[in-house]
Amino acid sequence: MDLKETILKFADDVQADMVACRRDLHAHPEPGWTEFRTAAKVAKTLAELGYTVKTGADTIREDAMMGVPSAEKLAKEQQRAIAEGADPDWVKKMDGGRTGVLGVMKFSADGPVVAVRFDMDSNDVTETTEAAHRANKEGFASCHAGAMHACGHDGHTTVGLALAKLLASLKSELRGTIKLCFQPAEEGVRGAHAMVESGIVDDVDYMLGAHFGFKMRKTGTVACNVTGFLATSKYDAHFQGVPAHAGAAPEQGKNALLAAACAALNLHAISRHSAGASRINVGRLDAGSGRNVIGDKALICLETRGATSAINAFMETEAQRILKAAAMMYDVDVTIEKVGGAAGGSNSPELAAFLEKEANSLGIFEEVVGECPFGASEDFSYFMERVQSHGGQAAYMMVGADLAAGHHDSHFDFDERALGYSLKLMGCAVCKLLLSK
Repeated sequence: MDLKETILKFADDVQADMVACRRDLHAHPEPGWTEFRTAAKVAKTLAELGYTVKTGADTIREDAMMGVPSAEKLAKEQQRAIAEGADPDWVKKMDGGRTGVLGVMKFSADGPVVAVRFDMDSNDVTETTEAAHRANKEGFASCHAGAMHACGHDGHTTVGLALAKLLASLKSELRGTIKLCFQPAEEGVRGAHAMVESGIVDDVDYMLGAHFGFKMRKTGTVACNVTGFLATSKYDAHFQGVPAHAGAAPEQGKNALLAAACAALNLHAISRHSAGASRINVGRLDAGSGRNVIGDKALICLETRGATSAINAFMETEAQRILKAAAMMYDVDVTIEKVGGAAGGSNSPELAAFLEKEANSLGIFEEVVGECPFGASEDFSYFMERVQSHGGQAAYMMVGADLAAGHHDSHFDFDERALGYSLKLMGCAVCKLLLSK
């Protein structure tokens, strides 16, 4: 049996195990930086398979973390994960929410360094209780109120663990080094930057990432050349003024509400950029405390986007200027906190072409799509940008899956046959890359 046949058979043989793993993860969703149960399961499995496993400070640079819950929240989530069966020793290594996991295996001969990224976190969504929803019918719905795997990351992590088992079984036949990167906090584009800044992909020659569904909503299809990741930055701006009675002493107040309202209007007036697409959005504005009180506090939650990191940087600079100017105009204070971000970019053309050829050669896909514009943001782009910056190649795929509802919807579910399609393509591609030099 040749290598391709071995991989395809392996994927078929572990399909039921992947479904069981995916459903276990689906039932125990964990939002960004609290993936203690998921990450501990990943770390323990990788170690048992013979990988060198790193987590905690070895995979996450603390000063690059964005949008991290409070220390009290993290400690509570660690205890919750242990109560749900997580290995306490692995959980302890992830103090501070540093839940990134890296599994490294060096094979018997010299060769390239290949990395694959899998995101682990869930969404802040409450899963539907409708009886017709498959997770309810078959008993694997979320057991955590306000948290749900509504984007398929439970499937991504499952494929990562199956790929780890596959590669370990082929250890004597492969060359080079594999790095399996299990990333926290993709939602809100918060986690990749902290992993990348730890240096774990600075020696990588080829980097792969993938997602179920999104623009590929039919099982048995795949897009191998995803282009046009929009760079993005997420900010919370906190305005602080001085309260005063609106009737008796309005002159004594400093109006943070008006400062925020002024900022919101002018943020949307930022000039568009001639070099490519640019975006700005104030998605939330909370302000004031009472009808007869000068509004002394306000919060703006906003995001910028750009077709490139440079365009997004322009939007960021202008947004910060406007926020500060509005605060100055109304003589209030403003604190600007960056809570998420992603780089811009596109697949490396050579690696995308390789993946497309590989997908066609497998003979398992009904359709292999050519170029597929992403038109949104995903923080895999930080991995892509770092690997490409030192001469490596990076590519992101969309693996087709029939969906019960759109991503981030409380009715979300995906066709679990997509697990096998993803493992087959990922396994064959990674093995060929490892044997390519």
